[in-house]
Amino acid sequence: MTKEILTADNIVLGANLSSKEEAIRFTGKILVENGYVEASYVEKMLEREEITSTYIGNNVAIPHGTDDAKKAVKETGLSVVITPSGVDFNGNTVNILIGIAGKGDEHLEILSKIALVCAEEENIQKLIQASSKEEILNLFSGVN
Repeated sequence: MTKEILTADNIVLGANLSSKEEAIRFTGKILVENGYVEASYVEKMLEREEITSTYIGNNVAIPHGTDDAKKAVKETGLSVVITPSGVDFNGNTVNILIGIAGKGDEHLEILSKIALVCAEEENIQKLIQASSKEEILNLFSGVN
């Protein structure tokens, strides 16, 4: 049985993160704890960030592993971390972190669905101001 890509267990609201590294580790740890990736994947997420920033604009970053991290992925999954106070990503403020782990090329379809949600400023505000995990799940309903 394949796991759902995004569940309430994968969402954290109101996170207080002090650095980009802490934010990426926190986002990756959710994927590890919920059985989507091996612990080594988190280091590959940090490595990816060194190569190129995962900040995509609109207060959103999508931390994910390098191409060679695929072997550490057990199941395709997402983690969503909302940090209302924001965290600095090389001069950009990030309030929404979406960690991705994809088996094969599954992450490409998920990325396009995330991009559609995050392209709308209204959705960004709804995510940042969400008071329940259900609100987040509803906005990203297309990814499962």
